[in-house]
Amino acid sequence: MVPEINYWAVLVATLSTVVVGSVWYTPRVFGNRWKRLARVDPDKQGSAVGPIVVTVVVSFVSAWVLAGATFIAWEFYGGGFLGAALATAGFLWAGFTAARFVTHDAFEGRPTALTTMNVAHELVTFAVMAVIIGAWAPAGA
Repeated sequence: MVPEINYWAVLVATLSTVVVGSVWYTPRVFGNRWKRLARVDPDKQGSAVGPIVVTVVVSFVSAWVLAGATFIAWEFYGGGFLGAALATAGFLWAGFTAARFVTHDAFEGRPTALTTMNVAHELVTFAVMAVIIGAWAPAGA
């Protein structure tokens, strides 16, 4: 079985990650605290173009995987497509994203507050992507 994917939803979900990240890490939200906890020196930062391009590429991959996994879960379990998207996003976030962040940050000795902030950002990012993908189901769903 090849999952049906709405690529318009994947593209919009990809762009949503840039919006969520831009808001989350703005100085008025968590940006200043993140820089302090992550020990980011604003004077030594280079251009943001490279990291933004990487973010868009990996966000597309994440949205595409979420869309495919959502379709498979929806086909298997039934129910509503939005519910399948939200549940799938939650499981993927907990099992892969959060688990890997916690593991790597623990071994790298990063502050727990930084790990919590970054993992929470990823949860919000996946939730927004899930709402977009779930609300804009492929034609066969």
